[in-house]
Amino acid sequence: MSYYKKLILFLLLFSPVILFAQEASPTVESNAAKIAEVQTHADYVWTLIAAFLVFFMQAGFAMVEAGLTRSKNTVNILMKNLMDFAVGSIVFWAIGFGIMFGINNTGWFGTSGFFFSDFSKNGDQWVFAFWMFQVVFAATSATIVSGAMAERTKFIAYLIYSAVISAVIYPIFGSWAWGGLFHGGGWLEKLGFIDFAGSTVVHSIGGWCSLAGAMILGARIGKYTKDGKVKAIPGHNLTLAALGTFILWFGWFGFNPGSTTAANKDIASIAVNTNLAGAAGACAAMITAWVIFKKPEATMTFNGALAGLVAITAGCANVTATSSVIIGATAGILVVFSVLFFEKKAKIDDPVGAISVHGVCGAWGTLLAGALDKNGFSWSVVGVQTLGIIAAFIWAFTTAYILFKILQKTVGLRVKPEEELEGLDIGEHGLECYPEFEKVSP
Repeated sequence: MSYYKKLILFLLLFSPVILFAQEASPTVESNAAKIAEVQTHADYVWTLIAAFLVFFMQAGFAMVEAGLTRSKNTVNILMKNLMDFAVGSIVFWAIGFGIMFGINNTGWFGTSGFFFSDFSKNGDQWVFAFWMFQVVFAATSATIVSGAMAERTKFIAYLIYSAVISAVIYPIFGSWAWGGLFHGGGWLEKLGFIDFAGSTVVHSIGGWCSLAGAMILGARIGKYTKDGKVKAIPGHNLTLAALGTFILWFGWFGFNPGSTTAANKDIASIAVNTNLAGAAGACAAMITAWVIFKKPEATMTFNGALAGLVAITAGCANVTATSSVIIGATAGILVVFSVLFFEKKAKIDDPVGAISVHGVCGAWGTLLAGALDKNGFSWSVVGVQTLGIIAAFIWAFTTAYILFKILQKTVGLRVKPEEELEGLDIGEHGLECYPEFEKVSP
C-alpha cells in the first residue's frame, strides 16, 4: 500500500475520533452556557404550557355561565366568552401590553412596547412567550364581567366594554402592580404589594367592573317582586356549571404555578397551595350553605371552590399549606354570605355570583396574602395590601361605571324587554342553542 493510501485510510478511520475528542472537551464556561440554555428553553416551554392552560379557562367560564343561566341565552353566553378573548387579544397586542409592561417613568402606565415594538428593537423572543401568558390573564379579567351582566346586555355594548377593559382598565392597574415583570415599574409594586398571580390584579378588577355594570343594568325581568322579594331564576344546566368548575380548577394549575414564568421547584408548593385552597373553599361553602338552606346546595359549592381558588391566587407563593387552607375556607364561607348580601340586601342581580367570587374574595385573598405571609406578620405589609385593594376598587369601579354610562347613552347597554323575555339568542344572534327543545323558562 502506498504512503498516500495509508494516509487517506488513517484519516478516514481516525478523523471522527479526533473531531469527537475536540468537541468532547467541555470547559466550565461551556457547561455553564449549556445549562443556562436548557433552563431558558424549559422556562419558555413551562410558561407557554401554563398560558395554554389559562386559555382553556375561557371554556370553563363559558360553561359555568351557560349552566347557571337560562337556555334561551346560551348562544349569547358562548359568543361573549369567545369574542372577549378574540377582541382582547387584538387590543392587548396593540395597546394593553405596552400600557401594562412598557417603559414606565412615572409609575402610572407604560409608554412603549405597542404592537410588539420592543421585539423589533432587539429581537428578544421572550416578549412573545411573556405576551402569550399575559394576554390570557387580560382576557380572564374581561370575561368575569360577562357573568354578572348576563341575560340582559346588548352584544355590541359587550364587545366595546370588553375591548376597553382589556386595552385600558386592566392594563393600567396591572402596570401599578406587575409592570416590573418586564420593562415597567409601577408605584404599587415599589411599595411591596403582594399579588403573585392576580387575586386583585385580575379577579378583583373584573369583579369591580362587574359590580358597576350590574348596578347600571338593573335586575333581570322577574328577578324581584314588586315588594322587593327575591324570585329564584335557576340555571338551565348544572352539568355544564359543574364541568365549567372542573375546567377552571384545572386551568388554575397554569394560572398560579405558571406565574413563576420559570421552570423551577417553586411550582410544586404553589400547585399544592392552589389545590388546598380550592378544596377548602368547596368544603366550607357546602357546609355553610347546608346550615343556611338545610341542603348541601350545589351552586354555592361550585362558587365556594372558585372563591378559594381566587383567594389563594395572591398569596400562593408566600404562604404555607396550612395558611392556604385557612384562606380557601374563609373565602368559601365569605362567598355564600356575599352572594346573599348582593342578592337580598343590595338588590344587585348577579346571575353567577361573579362580584362575590372575584371581587370580594379577590380582595379577601389579597389581604390574607399579607397577613399570613410566611416571612412573618407586619402591619406595614397589611397596610400596603389594603392600599392596593382600595386602589383597585376605586380605579376599576369608577372607570367601568363611567364607561357603562357612556355606552348606555350611546349604543345602549340593555336589550329591549320583549327581547329579554324571548331570549338573547334569537334577538341578538338569530339562532337558538336548543332548537328542538320545548321552552319552559320565563
